Amino acid sequence: MARLRPGWLVALCALVLIVSAWLPWLTTHGGRANAIGARTGAIEVPPPGFGVGQLIVLLASTLIVAAAMAAQRLSPRLASAGALSLSMIIAALIGWYFRLYVHAPIAAGYGLFVGAGAVAVGIVLSVLTMVVAWGD
Repeated sequence: MARLRPGWLVALCALVLIVSAWLPWLTTHGGRANAIGARTGAIEVPPPGFGVGQLIVLLASTLIVAAAMAAQRLSPRLASAGALSLSMIIAALIGWYFRLYVHAPIAAGYGLFVGAGAVAVGIVLSVLTMVVAWGD
């Protein structure tokens, strides 16, 4: 009988987060910016260089690896704990990104909400991954 492998769903949530990083996270009347740092129009944030958005994408790619390891039963306890830790760190970074950059006249774009939703679902699925991994 097939066993439940929620690690793959955590990896899918991390992939959705990575794709959402290319969507507009910040918008103004005259421009928009994504989490990676690309800007269009008259918007001054985020500043150039490595920042919170790039760190979110870097940790999301690490989350894909940890979730896939948990799904494939390669050190499942350690990988599932790592996936949960990474999911919570990414959620905190998204909150920090919001606090740093979203203020009048800059509003949150739909990419930020898609990414935050993916991380919220990823945290719940990471807990389920831990329950499955530690139940063996």
